[in-house]
Amino acid sequence: MFYRENGQFKTTYRADQQIFPIAQDRIAMALLLVLAFAVVPMVASDYMFRAILIPFVIMSLAALGVNILVGYCGQISLGSGAFMAVGAYGAYNFFARIPGMPLIPTLILGGLCATVFGILFGLPSLRVKGLYLAVATLAAQFFADWMFLRIKWFTLDNSSGSVAVSNLQVFGMPLDSDVSKYLFCLGMLAVIALGAKNLVRGAIGREWMAIRDMDVAAAVIGIRPMYAKLSAFAVSSFIIGVAGALWAFFYLGAWEPGAFSVDLSFKLLFMVIIGGLGSVMGGFFGAAFIVILPIVLNQVLPLLAGLTGFEISTTAASHAELMIFGGLIVWFLIVEPHGLAKLWSTAKQKLRLWPFPH
Repeated sequence: MFYRENGQFKTTYRADQQIFPIAQDRIAMALLLVLAFAVVPMVASDYMFRAILIPFVIMSLAALGVNILVGYCGQISLGSGAFMAVGAYGAYNFFARIPGMPLIPTLILGGLCATVFGILFGLPSLRVKGLYLAVATLAAQFFADWMFLRIKWFTLDNSSGSVAVSNLQVFGMPLDSDVSKYLFCLGMLAVIALGAKNLVRGAIGREWMAIRDMDVAAAVIGIRPMYAKLSAFAVSSFIIGVAGALWAFFYLGAWEPGAFSVDLSFKLLFMVIIGGLGSVMGGFFGAAFIVILPIVLNQVLPLLAGLTGFEISTTAASHAELMIFGGLIVWFLIVEPHGLAKLWSTAKQKLRLWPFPH
């Protein structure tokens, strides 16, 4: 009975419309932020930062951007990897070509480059939808791969398309340790996630959801489909572009166009579907599932094989990992097609009624 609203009275519209209307939710979120910003940097190892925490934080940001387009606006996209690549290479060019360019404006400019690219390839959404739109956005993936591999200007005339960054710092403080990289990426995630949450709760978010549910009916009641769809592409591409710049600068360090292949686009789409369409929380759940589960399987499978007396090779373990991972994805989609965020919401609703479910 600890998760109840008894005694929590709202006297203003602002209090009634806040993101976390229940006091328990606000306390839990405050504790989660303290855990992420203060406790984790003190107890996590270097392996945890490099293999789990930093990829999870950046992929959560990218999944948030994809969810705005796919989950809230209903526009299927398979070009997320291309938007990440444009953000990464755009930020790299600003960082390398302008001496003394600050890091945060560099990331924002990389996101704006991805915004322009996303609007350009979002124009087909004005005429096509569904699988046809997915194919149209997939063209962005192939175009970006060709562009960054063949046009040498984007890579400062490097013939291989490989680039690298170093000496990252913000406000004069170097970002060379794993802890500093994690905290910076987490801070960017917290700020952008808060902005995205408020955006989808506002008028533009309601327009996106109206277009998602039935675009013809939305147009009848005065919503401009062109503005709604292109604004969703713009906001989504900006967030994905910033995530791509963070992925390149803080996780990869050195990269080439193959680092943002179509496989990455499918992973981001899987994150949104598994985590929950139309939910900011779903991006975090999906990123945790995609990033953490393969690492857990990689550690657990050899251990289980040893306990049962079997020897499993590295190749067999990798194949079994992919099979189990794919099977779990299918199982989750069958059990809860609305994603892990729906399970979380259902559990919270049951707690609000427990132990009196009537």
